[in-house]
Order: sequence, then structure tokens, then C-alpha cells
Amino acid sequence: MSEKLHVVFPTPEMAPFLKTGGLADVSGALPKALARLGHRVTVIMPRYGQIPFPPGELLGSLAVPMGGSGGASLGAGLYGTRTAAGVEVVFVDFPPFFDRPAPYGEYEDNALRFAFFARAVLEFCRTRGERPSVFHAHDWQTGLVPVLLKAAYSSDPILGRVASVFTIHNVAYQGRFALDTIAALGLPWIVGGTEALGHDGGVSYLKGGTLFAEMASTVSPTYAREIQGPEHGFGFEDVVRSRARDVVGILNGVDYEEWDPRVDRHIARRYAPRDVSRGKAAAKAEVLRAFGLPEDGDLPLVGVISRLVWQKGFDIVAEAWWDFLNRPLRMVVLGTGEASVQAGLAELAARDPRRFGVKFTYDEALAHRVMAGSDVFLMPSRSEPCGLTQMYALRYGTVPIVRTTGGLADTVEPFDRATDAGTGFRFDHPDGTGLLWAVDRALEALGDPSAWRKLQLRGMTKDFSWDRSAQDYVALYRQAMEKA
Repeated sequence: MSEKLHVVFPTPEMAPFLKTGGLADVSGALPKALARLGHRVTVIMPRYGQIPFPPGELLGSLAVPMGGSGGASLGAGLYGTRTAAGVEVVFVDFPPFFDRPAPYGEYEDNALRFAFFARAVLEFCRTRGERPSVFHAHDWQTGLVPVLLKAAYSSDPILGRVASVFTIHNVAYQGRFALDTIAALGLPWIVGGTEALGHDGGVSYLKGGTLFAEMASTVSPTYAREIQGPEHGFGFEDVVRSRARDVVGILNGVDYEEWDPRVDRHIARRYAPRDVSRGKAAAKAEVLRAFGLPEDGDLPLVGVISRLVWQKGFDIVAEAWWDFLNRPLRMVVLGTGEASVQAGLAELAARDPRRFGVKFTYDEALAHRVMAGSDVFLMPSRSEPCGLTQMYALRYGTVPIVRTTGGLADTVEPFDRATDAGTGFRFDHPDGTGLLWAVDRALEALGDPSAWRKLQLRGMTKDFSWDRSAQDYVALYRQAMEKA
């Protein structure tokens, strides 16, 4: 039998404790899947002000060294809990850094905040006296974990030569800071060079994680290829290409204990593939009421649950307002984002408030209801590392319309009426012409109830559970351990 691993999983967010995006879902679901495989997982995250205090049992305190040898140490509180799946969760509590109105934000001391967190992760493991099998760090906020392992703990009897894996969830967010950050952290000056953290005249924590970890991953195979080119690399493509042999794409999974209409506690009527029509009819009525739209008529309902930002392509929707007004559909939008995108979508709703509804907030229960009640789910992303909501949509019989990019290309198969194949609709060009072409194809397919029913059922029977992805991560951990 293969050796069971102890995976330490530093992450900036984890559902259900704190969620700003898909990373929280990954941090909640992947450790649970690893635990099902028999591995031990310790998730470590900051205790933000949005997380009720105390978040668990007091485990003690920790002196976190900052500024290198001779520098001051800061005292952190440690709290622990255990999920129903047996995953240990440890919270690092230091209110001056983390008890703030937003977990991230444009704070001037972000470099110090997340350097402190990375150091606290390693000090917690060191002082516990247990040698982990591997660290699996996520996004720029934990990018210093692989760096510090090599720059500050290489000779430590507990942590020396422990392997690390680093996952890039979104390459657009690179954790860029001034070059003098290296001195402030007490790291050797060479760590600020272009062969290490140095990037565009400053330093990048994302670069540190990508270069210093034994193995790096992204959240879909297509995204792993895309970020090695200029369209999706956001100026980081050379860094990824330099590690191309050690970068793999592992598709995110879905936690079907949370996102499955057969067990969903949030929707009006639970349903399975055999009764999808009745279940979705009840859900649609509930969604229309929630958005203040009339329930008369039988117009298709297009659902949107997203961050409303340029990268997600919703400015394209706002700019195509005249075309949407002239199509036989309703649309509901749930999410927050850039002011200009929100203003454009609000204007669309104002032009026809009987068919278009917007709620600029995030409501977990309403998100489930929109997913179940919509006929079509819209994701016109310019760039999408993986995407989870299109996989949720498939399970709910809500047919996705997506742009062909990243994980959307890996998970949504284009509908082909002639061969009776496919699970959704894809378009290639991130503009109104491409988007409306796909919308029209979907509306046309909706006119054939038999073909639409088959399309729904193909999506509902797709399996994007975490079990396969978790096995791929275990293989990646073992590969990293061999390289350490």
C-alpha cells in the first residue's frame, strides 16, 4: 500500500469559513477528497475579521520572526477545528494584519501581511515537531512558503528539504511589491534578483511560489498552456515557460455534496435527471420572484453568477444591451464587480425591468436558486483558469454558454445537433458578435424540446467530482517529494 501523506495546505481562504472566489471552494473540497483517500490534511489560513471569534479551540500562541536574524517577532494566536470530513483547520490570528474590512484589499502592507502568514505556517509546523510530507500552497498570498522553505529553513531538522507544490489559480493576480520588500523581510538580497522573486522592477510573490516550489500546477490543462503565451499570461508567461516541464494542469472538481439538485437544501424542489422539468419549473418561479420579475409567459431564463469584471467578459454583455433587449429571453444577474460593468448591467435592467433583473451582491442561497432556476448559464470570460460554475450548471441541467478558454474549453463540449453530442455552447471571439451567435444557437436549440432534454441529460450525467483530481494531486505530491 502506498504511503499515506500529511499535506499541509496553506491557503488565503476556505469555504465555508471565508469565500471571495473559487479558491475557497477548492480549499474546502480538495482536502476533503484527499481525506477520503486516507491522507491527513492540515489547512492553515488567516483568521480574518469576517470569521467569528474564536474560530475554534485555542491551540496556543506562536512567535513569528519578521525581518530576519535579529529582527522582531510578532505574536500570533492559533486556533483549530476539524471539519466533518476529518480535515484539520488551523487559523492564524493576528488582528493588526487580518481584522480589516476586506480580507485582501489595496492595503499598503499586503507584502508584510502575507509574509507574516507564510512564516507563521512554517513556524507552526516547526514548533509542532512534525515533519509534513509536502506543503501545497495557493496563489500569491502563500507564494513565500516555498521561498522561505529554501531560504530560511533549508537546514532545519523538521522542515529542511520538505517538498512544496504551488498552485496558480489566477495568473492575473501576482502579488507585486517594491524591491525593498526583500530587505524588510530579512531575506538574502539575491532572492530579489530576476532569477528569483525579481519581476518588472519589483518582486512578485507569485513568481516566488512558481520558481521555488518543486512542482507547480494550474487549475485546468488548457489554462496551463494558455498562460505560457501573451494573451493569457498577463506578463508572467516567461516565468511559467521557464518551469514548463514542472507545470501541470489539474482540473478543479465539484463538491457534489453542496452542488447537486438531488440534495440541494436551498432550492424550492429537489430534482434528479428523471424529473428535471418539474424541478426547474419550481426553481424558475422562485428565482423570478426573488428578482421581482413577472412569472407570466414562458421565456427562457439566462442566469449569471459571477464577479462582474472585465476578465469575466460581462462588459461585453452590457455593451450588447440593444441585442439582448431584442431577443426572446429573460436574464438575472447575481454578483459584484467593477463599477462600470455594474452600471452597464443596471442600465439594461432599467430599460426592461420586466425581463432583466440584477442584484449586486453575493448570496450563497440565491446562487443555488439561480443555478437551478435558469435554463441557460452565461460565462463569456476573456480568461477563465478553470471555472466551477459551468460545472455546477451542467449538474443542474442548466446549459452553459461559454467562451472557448481555460477550464471552460476543458469542461463544456460544443453542441452538435447532427451527431446528437455536446453539453453546451461555445464561442471563440470575446466580443458581442461571438457571444450573440452562441446565444442564438442556444435559443434555437430550446425550440426543440427533445434535443434540449438530451442536451440537459448529457450535462447532468457528467462527473467532475474531486476524486479523480485528488488522485492527480497525490501523484503530483509524490513527484515533488522525489525532487526535494
